[in-house]
Amino acid sequence: MVRERYIERLDYLRSEIEEMGKVSQEMLAISIKALETLDIELAEKVIEMDTAVDNYEYDVEKATAHLLALQQPMAGDLRLITASYKIAIDLERMSDFAVNIAELVKKIEGEHTIQLSEITTIASITEDMIANCIKAYAESDAELAKATAAEDEKVDKLFYSTWEKMVNMMIDDAILIPNAVDLIFVLRYLERIADHACNICESVVYMVTNQRPNLN
Repeated sequence: MVRERYIERLDYLRSEIEEMGKVSQEMLAISIKALETLDIELAEKVIEMDTAVDNYEYDVEKATAHLLALQQPMAGDLRLITASYKIAIDLERMSDFAVNIAELVKKIEGEHTIQLSEITTIASITEDMIANCIKAYAESDAELAKATAAEDEKVDKLFYSTWEKMVNMMIDDAILIPNAVDLIFVLRYLERIADHACNICESVVYMVTNQRPNLN
């Protein structure tokens, strides 16, 4: 009976991380849609969803504390528990950045004066990174985690090229400055989300292999 309860708690921990990852990914997708359409209602939805992510983080914290204090897990199970706790922290921070994007949507006045194609491309790569790092966690797939982290190079290259493009736009036309500044913040938030996805990939590799790679 004790062993069965222990397995149930491990399964519960895994499921909470997987569900938390889905919500975090959805928050990013909705925040970008809100940005594209300047839809205040969608932006508010993202902000409201942050409570669910906070609740997941609290549940993961309680579950990990209980497993560590009462079950005395060893080896692979211990790595699963500690990695899950760290992953929950990264997911919560990703969600905060999605909220930041939503908050920007609420303050943008008028229509966009700058094309969003580069931003939506970065967002698409980042969303895929979230989905795949959570899949790697669920399937204990270290190779998928490494491949997912490698996508961060694309994000970084697009981040710097788009940032430079927007700075040049502001230099050429002062009217574009307010919109460009807001979008530069969005770029930074997306770049940080991708970094947290890399952190999750590192946690997955550690969980599976007991090695701590530097994938970020």
